[in-house]
Amino acid sequence: QNEEKWDFVLVSDIHEMGSEKEIKRKKFLDELSKKGFTIKKIEDTKLFYGVRAPQHIFWKYQSLLRNPNSRQRNSTAHQDVPVTTRIRIVHFILQNTVTSDFEKLHDLMKKKVFEAAFPLHKKEEIREILKKKWARWRVIFKKQPIEEIRCYFGEKVALYFAWLGWYTYLLVFAAVAGLATVAAGTTVFSSSQVSKEICDANNTIMCPLCDQNCSFWVLSDTCIYAKVTHVIDNEATVAFAMFMAVWATVFLELWKRERATVVTNWDLYRWDEEEEELALQLINNLQHEPQPYQHSYLRSTIVLILALLMIVVVIGIAHALVIYRAVAMALFMQSEVSLLNQRASTMAVMTGAVLHYITIVIMTKVRSHTGPWALLPLLEKPRTSSQRENNFAVKIFIFQFFTHFSSLIYIAFFLGRINGHPGHYVRIAGHWRLEECHPSGCITDLFIQMAVIMLLKQTISNIMEYLIPFVSHQLRKKQRHPKKRSMMLGEEEDAEDPCKRQWLNNYELNEVDVFSLFNEYLEIVIQYSFTTIFVAAFPLAPLLALINNVIEIHMDAIKMTRLRRRMVPRKAKDIGIWLQVLEAIGTLAVIGNGLVIAITSDFIPVQVYKYMYSPCTRENHTGMDCSTGYINNSLSVFRIQDFEPHTKAGMEWPELAPTELCCRYRDYRNADDYTYTVQFWHIFAARLAFLILFEHVALCVKLIAAWYIPDDPQKVKNQILQEKHSNLHNEL
Repeated sequence: QNEEKWDFVLVSDIHEMGSEKEIKRKKFLDELSKKGFTIKKIEDTKLFYGVRAPQHIFWKYQSLLRNPNSRQRNSTAHQDVPVTTRIRIVHFILQNTVTSDFEKLHDLMKKKVFEAAFPLHKKEEIREILKKKWARWRVIFKKQPIEEIRCYFGEKVALYFAWLGWYTYLLVFAAVAGLATVAAGTTVFSSSQVSKEICDANNTIMCPLCDQNCSFWVLSDTCIYAKVTHVIDNEATVAFAMFMAVWATVFLELWKRERATVVTNWDLYRWDEEEEELALQLINNLQHEPQPYQHSYLRSTIVLILALLMIVVVIGIAHALVIYRAVAMALFMQSEVSLLNQRASTMAVMTGAVLHYITIVIMTKVRSHTGPWALLPLLEKPRTSSQRENNFAVKIFIFQFFTHFSSLIYIAFFLGRINGHPGHYVRIAGHWRLEECHPSGCITDLFIQMAVIMLLKQTISNIMEYLIPFVSHQLRKKQRHPKKRSMMLGEEEDAEDPCKRQWLNNYELNEVDVFSLFNEYLEIVIQYSFTTIFVAAFPLAPLLALINNVIEIHMDAIKMTRLRRRMVPRKAKDIGIWLQVLEAIGTLAVIGNGLVIAITSDFIPVQVYKYMYSPCTRENHTGMDCSTGYINNSLSVFRIQDFEPHTKAGMEWPELAPTELCCRYRDYRNADDYTYTVQFWHIFAARLAFLILFEHVALCVKLIAAWYIPDDPQKVKNQILQEKHSNLHNEL
């Protein structure tokens, strides 16, 4: 049975005797031997060193961190250190063992003295249970075995899956609400007066959408788009946005309760990470001095400046996408291909969205390999590993957030509002016109952009995330096996060491790094941002997220149990800094959705028209729809002779009405001097009023929900109270 008990395996290339690498390796292994470690060497195409820690290390750990309520235990309680704890302690000692040259394992791996260090996947009962109940597609709708995950991968991984499972479960309600919103849009609001007017506007001549090769066009051409827009831009969307703001709060509050229950069952409610790390440092080296807390305003300022620089770069990329869309629109309009020509604006939006997705992929790669992130830990000097991870998480999240949302923010709030008006367009480099909103409203552009990014991100990213580890695992196996056979032919008289096969199998798996779990969190948190922040423009986001997560949970499970080396189990009693990040997203969601309804959608202009300018205000029309005449009212008139001289070429005047030499465009401007009308300012004031009202109501409801649902269930509080009481009682 003893061969099963190796805690860690170190892998190294076979170096020449007396070479610098070989000497460094020997020094490191000697240090481990001094600490009482048992080391076993197996030679294959690489050198494998099995490492087993002496029992007294675990006894020290137990006596240092013993629970007060387990004081009565006798010395026989020394035996049962869980495997996860055992691996964690050995990993810590390996990482912090210093050779006589003042080098740690991390430095030796950089210098290629060692190639890998990993704990082993063992043929344990728990692993078989996980493979059967969790890491397969058949059990996709079953409850996750969180307790078994904890016993094999440690608390940190188990908490991630508990959180992801809880989030996925609550997404069901959001997805149903989103579907109901779209269903309401297609049924109740399908016969809307606004889209009817657009479809009937055969005589409304609109101004050209670009300078060259663009003719005047008739408003009724956009009939289908108007109907699609109205599916997502109606009264139901306002209610849905409000619902999502409350949903985000309720989700987090219920998760806090769930977490409290889970960690109490694991006896980690009052666990202190700092104490754990100090204990491990002292077990490793009795002369260890704790690192004091430090704070430097200069360092913080430099970190802030670096972070702002990265954000500026990302916003610059968003600007480049804006320029691309303006140029693409002009080029598509001049194209010979009829599809590009007729659908230029949609094609510009679609290709812009695909390009945006490509920049996201590229920036994610840049982020993971280089960038100022490498400098930040050196500048900040974090004390503990979790502090380092938290600092890193916040900065990377902000960077990723801007990468994903800069383009969406432009489309939602700036597109079509900063492009001037006919006869006086804003141009890039004095040449290309900034693009306008889609004729049926700006929310369509936002809908297309979000749909493209979410679909691409979830399909392509997920496929790559699964395929890359799968293919690389197969390749590693292929590279190894022929060599293994020739070895066995040559050494038939030797019985093969039972450990050898197991160690080789583990070595062939894909390596895990510190950020494997971090990347999973980041991916889901960014998805959560999509699900909440601009959900008013894309009510199907929660449904897409739900489908993605059900698949994601099982893909992660298969990766962890079958395709990757075993993760070093880490203890944790919460999901760390991610909770604060999720709370920040919840607040941003209220602001974002308020802005989308107030600024991007046509909800406010229609309401202002209904109550101030429609026929209903002048006389009592009971049977009449109050939004009758809205379209005509929302279009301004432009005289054709006022076009800039260089834009007249290529404009064909439609045959419908040669007498009226005017065209229409979306805006509220006077026909004579093109200044804003009074109605424009009325709508502006109404937008602001709605925004303030919506955000205050939504934030109040969020606060009430947070107060109404206590963070810790009564059961947990009473259990802890009872424990404190019995400890003191026994003490007396």
